[in-house]
Amino acid sequence: MQQQNLLLYAEDVLDYGVMGILVLMSVITLWLFIERMMFYSSVRIDDYEHRDELELDLTDNIGIISAIGTNAPYVGLLGTVVGIMITFYTLGEVGAVDAKKIMTGLALALKATAMGLVVAIPAIVAYTIALRKVERVLTKFDVAQEKKELQ
Repeated sequence: MQQQNLLLYAEDVLDYGVMGILVLMSVITLWLFIERMMFYSSVRIDDYEHRDELELDLTDNIGIISAIGTNAPYVGLLGTVVGIMITFYTLGEVGAVDAKKIMTGLALALKATAMGLVVAIPAIVAYTIALRKVERVLTKFDVAQEKKELQ
């Protein structure tokens, strides 16, 4: 009885813990991406004297987006491994091999990997878009600096 409660607790930790972390990662990515796009649309290159200062402001927080995109699949994989361990432990406790229970347990475990990919793919796309915007603004700055030098 106590082991069943422990298994139920472990399943809840898997569902709410891993999935919660992945949802949080997704929200942070979206928030930072929107913030960066708003900043890029309002940045004034005339306010900067040095390219490095502009680059520092432009690249704020995009490393976090990249880190989330890179690590979300691993968080999902962790959830899958824990889910498979719980499935096998439950089957060992029952002592009977029930194909329905195995397939259900494995399917539920794999949802963590799927969720990790659902978080990672848009995060990497957002990072790529942000990086391209940084390159464009820096190029505009370089062109403006060259025009100033020619005058």
